[in-house]
Amino acid sequence: MRFSVVIHKDEKSGYGVTVPDLPGCFSAGDTLEEAIESVDEAIACHLEGLLMDGEPIPEQLPLETHQTSESYQDGTWALANVDVSKLTSRAKRVNITVPARVLTIVDEAAAREGETRSGLLTRAALSYVERKSMKP
Repeated sequence: MRFSVVIHKDEKSGYGVTVPDLPGCFSAGDTLEEAIESVDEAIACHLEGLLMDGEPIPEQLPLETHQTSESYQDGTWALANVDVSKLTSRAKRVNITVPARVLTIVDEAAAREGETRSGLLTRAALSYVERKSMKP
């Protein structure tokens, strides 16, 4: 799963990184490389905490939406890639039957998102269940 991140650099400090789609999720580093590496861990920890609390992973907004926010005008944008399938409890292998055409679509979408097939299917299933449980 890819997350938009915004990187800020103050003259007298290191780099700070904020994840707009995950309020309260941020990291920092003395160098740009350290800041980007540490944000991957920060996102994974933040998501793990949400999942442990039974909270859904927040819906992501398009990068362009965040770029228009006044809060992030002076930042540099990047994408962080976190495999959410590794965050939950132990994985369990299952056998499912899916039409070949659907599997191709899933694999293409996973590649675009920088995820595995399993990660994408897991995220899609959780999103579907969440939406259904919110309906009156």
